[in-house]
Amino acid sequence: MSSSALYQTFARIPLAFDHGEGSWLVTTDGARYLDFAAGIAVNSLGHAHPHLVAALTEQAAKLWHISNLYEIPGQRRLGERLVASTFADKVFFTNSGAEALECAIKTARRYHFVSGNPERYRIITFEGAFHGRTLATIAAGGQAKYLEGFGPKVEGFDQVPFNDLEAARNAITSETAAILVEPIQGEGGIRAFPLQSLKRLREICDDHGILLLLDEVQCGIGRTGKLFAHEWAEITPDVMAIAKGIGGGFPMGACLATDEAAKGMTAGVHGTTFGGNPLAMAVGNAVLDVVLEDGFLEEISRKGLMLKQGLASVADEFPDVLEEIRGTGLMLGLKCKGSNAALQTAMRDQKLLSVTAGDNVVRLLPPLTVSDEEIRDALGRIRAAAMTLSTETVGA
Repeated sequence: MSSSALYQTFARIPLAFDHGEGSWLVTTDGARYLDFAAGIAVNSLGHAHPHLVAALTEQAAKLWHISNLYEIPGQRRLGERLVASTFADKVFFTNSGAEALECAIKTARRYHFVSGNPERYRIITFEGAFHGRTLATIAAGGQAKYLEGFGPKVEGFDQVPFNDLEAARNAITSETAAILVEPIQGEGGIRAFPLQSLKRLREICDDHGILLLLDEVQCGIGRTGKLFAHEWAEITPDVMAIAKGIGGGFPMGACLATDEAAKGMTAGVHGTTFGGNPLAMAVGNAVLDVVLEDGFLEEISRKGLMLKQGLASVADEFPDVLEEIRGTGLMLGLKCKGSNAALQTAMRDQKLLSVTAGDNVVRLLPPLTVSDEEIRDALGRIRAAAMTLSTETVGA
């Protein structure tokens, strides 16, 4: 067997898909899989959503790229819509979540620089976080497995234990610029910060004159039943990074900020070649068309509760397989008693796709458009998978 021409940085599952239809993926040999991974929370409206396909193909026939040397009407429109729907006054478009986080980090540092405090550049983060794969964002995440072998860790990040607000407060020094947090850790195992903790972090930042940065790359764009997860805590950040769901499968991200936080981001201090290109903006606007429809977010909460209650029933039936059900909306996690990889494989054998995460968790991240019938179908497959792993006698 010949070796692949690709970098060997992914332990790829031996499945190749030819096309998708809503919540379903079809392999090159015709097998159908129910997709509760959604490209790791990316395919927010499922596969081949007609409104997204129409938006992309219409734009593709007109213009793909011109660069940010010129006005891009779709970018202006999407920026205005995001501002109208959030805390933000300004938006910078990127190609990925990692780039959105890089922009957020630079925005925070630059804010203090232009405020006359250039020594304030350090950012406090929480253990278990995942903020991307660039040199700065692996330093922000602080996980040894992602840092190993890449030379000295980028300076300026201080990790404290998950949800340890006292440690976070004690870590603040005269060099601290911001606190960066995921309202719900995705890669970290669907670990949600308590809403009260998010409120306290907002207060701590205000008390010390530092910025609150949120990473909503995975939990944003309706995934939890609100447009953004921090809305459940009734707080607003100073800066927020988003990606994944906003593109519905097309690579894009954004950094959102208040006017005050973004005051240092002036002409020439930051840029992007591809970010905000006409193709991405057409798709991003199409995603918002759907997600901002009346009742859409409420439906996510309803369907998420239906799925979570069904999972709780499976966990009750197979306590030797499932230890805990985590998350909210359609961002749920199955904390496993045994190996999470074993459960993921057992689910895949049932033609159901999922994603593993830290803390021995399997993530369920179905399209936000998933139907009640598909949820019931998935629950049946998860139960069947759990049964194959259970060592306890099933039934009388």
